[in-house]
Amino acid sequence: MKGEGGAVRAVQVILPYHLRNLAGVGAEVTLEVDAPVTVRSVLDALEARYPMLRGTIREYGTGQRRAFLRFFACEQDLSHLSPDLPLPDAVAAGREPLLIIGAIAGGSGDEG
Repeated sequence: MKGEGGAVRAVQVILPYHLRNLAGVGAEVTLEVDAPVTVRSVLDALEARYPMLRGTIREYGTGQRRAFLRFFACEQDLSHLSPDLPLPDAVAAGREPLLIIGAIAGGSGDEG
Protein backbone atom coordinates (compact mmCIF):
# COMPACT_ATOMS: atom_id res chain seq x y z
CA MET A 1 0.00 0.00 0.00
CA LYS A 2 1.27 3.47 -0.83
CA GLY A 3 0.35 6.90 0.43
CA GLU A 4 0.94 10.21 -1.30
CA GLY A 5 4.51 10.44 -0.03
CA GLY A 6 5.53 6.87 -0.86
CA ALA A 7 5.50 3.51 0.84
CA VAL A 8 3.89 2.82 4.18
CA ARG A 9 6.48 2.27 6.92
CA ALA A 10 6.22 0.39 10.21
CA VAL A 11 7.49 2.84 12.82
CA GLN A 12 8.19 1.97 16.45
CA VAL A 13 7.15 4.53 19.08
CA ILE A 14 7.99 4.35 22.78
CA LEU A 15 5.51 6.13 25.02
CA PRO A 16 5.93 7.44 28.57
CA TYR A 17 4.04 5.61 31.31
CA HIS A 18 1.14 8.06 31.62
CA LEU A 19 0.38 7.91 27.87
CA ARG A 20 0.68 4.13 27.58
CA ASN A 21 -1.59 3.80 30.61
CA LEU A 22 -4.16 6.13 29.02
CA ALA A 23 -4.02 4.24 25.68
CA GLY A 24 -3.97 0.81 27.36
CA VAL A 25 -0.81 -0.32 25.53
CA GLY A 26 2.69 -1.48 26.38
CA ALA A 27 5.74 0.75 26.31
CA GLU A 28 6.22 0.36 22.55
CA VAL A 29 3.66 0.54 19.76
CA THR A 30 4.12 -0.08 16.04
CA LEU A 31 2.36 2.28 13.66
CA GLU A 32 1.91 2.29 9.90
CA VAL A 33 3.04 5.70 8.64
CA ASP A 34 3.12 6.98 5.06
CA ALA A 35 6.55 8.08 3.89
CA PRO A 36 8.10 10.55 4.35
CA VAL A 37 8.16 9.72 8.05
CA THR A 38 8.13 12.88 10.18
CA VAL A 39 7.24 13.64 13.79
CA ARG A 40 3.95 15.09 12.53
CA SER A 41 3.06 12.01 10.46
CA VAL A 42 3.92 9.67 13.33
CA LEU A 43 1.81 11.69 15.78
CA ASP A 44 -1.05 11.82 13.27
CA ALA A 45 -0.94 8.00 13.00
CA LEU A 46 -0.65 7.62 16.78
CA GLU A 47 -3.67 9.85 17.44
CA ALA A 48 -5.70 8.15 14.69
CA ARG A 49 -5.06 4.72 16.20
CA TYR A 50 -5.41 5.86 19.83
CA PRO A 51 -7.86 8.77 19.78
CA MET A 52 -7.74 9.06 23.57
CA LEU A 53 -4.22 10.51 23.12
CA ARG A 54 -5.46 13.52 21.12
CA GLY A 55 -4.53 16.67 22.98
CA THR A 56 -2.10 14.89 25.31
CA ILE A 57 1.00 15.18 23.10
CA ARG A 58 0.09 18.22 21.00
CA GLU A 59 -2.11 21.19 21.79
CA TYR A 60 -5.57 20.89 20.21
CA GLY A 61 -5.67 24.30 18.57
CA THR A 62 -2.08 24.80 17.49
CA GLY A 63 -0.69 21.28 17.08
CA GLN A 64 2.37 22.38 19.07
CA ARG A 65 4.20 19.90 21.29
CA ARG A 66 3.07 20.05 24.91
CA ALA A 67 5.70 21.70 27.10
CA PHE A 68 6.47 18.69 29.28
CA LEU A 69 7.03 16.19 26.49
CA ARG A 70 10.16 15.71 24.41
CA PHE A 71 10.83 13.75 21.19
CA PHE A 72 14.05 11.78 20.69
CA ALA A 73 15.33 9.57 17.88
CA CYS A 74 18.79 8.06 17.40
CA GLU A 75 20.06 9.88 20.50
CA GLN A 76 18.98 13.28 19.10
CA ASP A 77 16.55 15.68 20.76
CA LEU A 78 14.03 16.56 18.06
CA SER A 79 11.73 18.53 20.34
CA HIS A 80 12.56 21.99 18.98
CA LEU A 81 12.93 21.04 15.31
CA SER A 82 10.18 21.36 12.72
CA PRO A 83 7.74 18.44 13.01
CA ASP A 84 7.82 18.21 9.21
CA LEU A 85 11.51 17.30 8.92
CA PRO A 86 12.09 13.67 7.91
CA LEU A 87 13.04 11.42 10.82
CA PRO A 88 16.35 9.52 10.63
CA ASP A 89 16.38 6.57 8.20
CA ALA A 90 16.76 4.11 11.09
CA VAL A 91 13.42 5.30 12.54
CA ALA A 92 11.66 5.28 9.17
CA ALA A 93 12.93 1.73 8.57
CA GLY A 94 11.74 0.54 11.98
CA ARG A 95 15.25 -0.22 13.28
CA GLU A 96 15.18 2.54 15.91
CA PRO A 97 12.14 3.93 17.79
CA LEU A 98 10.84 7.45 18.13
CA LEU A 99 10.81 8.12 21.87
CA ILE A 100 8.22 10.38 23.45
CA ILE A 101 9.58 11.26 26.86
CA GLY A 102 7.88 13.01 29.74
CA ALA A 103 10.10 15.82 31.01
CA ILE A 104 11.66 15.31 34.41
CA ALA A 105 11.68 18.34 36.66
CA GLY A 106 14.47 18.60 39.17
CA GLY A 107 15.04 20.57 42.30
CA SER A 108 16.83 23.83 42.62
CA GLY A 109 20.22 22.17 42.76
CA ASP A 110 20.77 23.30 46.35
CA GLU A 111 22.05 20.56 48.58
CA GLY A 112 21.10 21.91 51.85
